[in-house]
Amino acid sequence: MTGVMADVPLLLLIEDDLQMRRFLRASLHTEGFRFMEAETGEQGIELARSHTPDVILLDLGLPDLDGIQVTERLRGWTRIPIIVISARGREADKVEALDAGADDYLTKPFGVSELLARIRVALRHTEGFASGDEPILEVGGLRMDLDRHQVTREEREIRLTPIEYKLLTLLARHAGKVLTHRHLLKEIWGPAATEQTHYLRVYMAQLRRKIEKDPARPHLLVTEPGVGYRLHDEG
Repeated sequence: MTGVMADVPLLLLIEDDLQMRRFLRASLHTEGFRFMEAETGEQGIELARSHTPDVILLDLGLPDLDGIQVTERLRGWTRIPIIVISARGREADKVEALDAGADDYLTKPFGVSELLARIRVALRHTEGFASGDEPILEVGGLRMDLDRHQVTREEREIRLTPIEYKLLTLLARHAGKVLTHRHLLKEIWGPAATEQTHYLRVYMAQLRRKIEKDPARPHLLVTEPGVGYRLHDEG
């Protein structure tokens, strides 16, 4: 029985609102998850250390620490996926949380089905950590051979420039996760380019023309307005 339970994903909720904790506890138990909760940042950090959850759900407005501080402290020692759930809906808040190391951001109120979809993506991400760096990435019908620097779809090669390739593989390594403009610019062009968002607009448009079935209505390379981009993980 212990072995069976160990295979069930463990979620840690760090949230001070009692009603929200009750709602999520009932919803996620119904979906078959194991569940822990903390009402302060310090308590949440300690539970993360002692129990190593599979995914952390984190509110930003905690009584002792701001959720950004909690994220930064967690990122000092763990790569456990962090999904921020917050009433703060400004783009600046989302960017700050994602730049601090959060994997995703949901604005309250949200539907359980949407949260479950984000959790599933996060769990696939943790499976990627366990397997280490793989020479082959397969996301959204694309196959990326990292040794050969080759991208194919349905066995047909897609010709990419070096920067297009770097952008696509960076997004693919974090499939389903929002990567902020600042993060993408820093990783591809260096720290001096973090304000040059027009670089991204140009190269994302080029990538969409090459990998999207309908570039005018992109399905794979999704824009998160004012925040960044996400490579859609079709699972």
